[in-house]
Amino acid sequence: MLETSRTAAQELDRFEGAEEERGTVAARLERLETELDAAAEELTAARTEAAGALSGAVQEEPRHLEMPDAEIRVDVTGRAHRSHGRDEVAILLAPHPGADHLPVAQAASGGELSRVMLALEVALASSRSDRTAAPVFVFDEIDAGIGGRAALAVGQRLARLARHAQVIVVTHLPQVAAHASTHLQIVKTSQDGATSSTVETLDRPGRIRELARMLAGDDASDVALAHAEEPLNEAGRTRP
Repeated sequence: MLETSRTAAQELDRFEGAEEERGTVAARLERLETELDAAAEELTAARTEAAGALSGAVQEEPRHLEMPDAEIRVDVTGRAHRSHGRDEVAILLAPHPGADHLPVAQAASGGELSRVMLALEVALASSRSDRTAAPVFVFDEIDAGIGGRAALAVGQRLARLARHAQVIVVTHLPQVAAHASTHLQIVKTSQDGATSSTVETLDRPGRIRELARMLAGDDASDVALAHAEEPLNEAGRTRP
């Protein structure tokens, strides 16, 4: 009984003044809720302004990437679950006139998705005010699902992006590779049961041979070499 009495006394001490403390906490919570609402409204306004600016900046990019009728839009809408933030930000794409603006993951094909992401990154990099710390972009399979004129356009926009950033591209398309300022070739070799990979920097003759191999599977034919030199020369003339 004495032990129970001591425990009860401790519990009673804990709850003395609880009502007053509850009122204090409730008032503080209400104040914080007001501050949170004000901060959330400022953040929503900033996001909405940034979304409008990005939507405007990216509009010209699809035209340069063989998607002349596509429209890209960034939307900011309210959401119900405040514990996860008040805003829902979505990148929407209408790939052709009359199409609804849908999330890029739903609206874009594989090749279109690569080009939409490139368009956004070119727009973002071009609008950066701080040029002292250039970002690094790594593109793997940027050429997935594209070829011909679209591949050429991607190569040109990658070169444009490289004006403001360090751009590293893994590609199997000569139209893209020809626009690089530096061409690295990854070579895998096997010897005595061991496999290793090396990276070699190609000079101009080496680039021509590699582009010929990418174009025709032949880096020895005079015709293939002549064809490979053409996109390299053209890329040099059009490089930003």
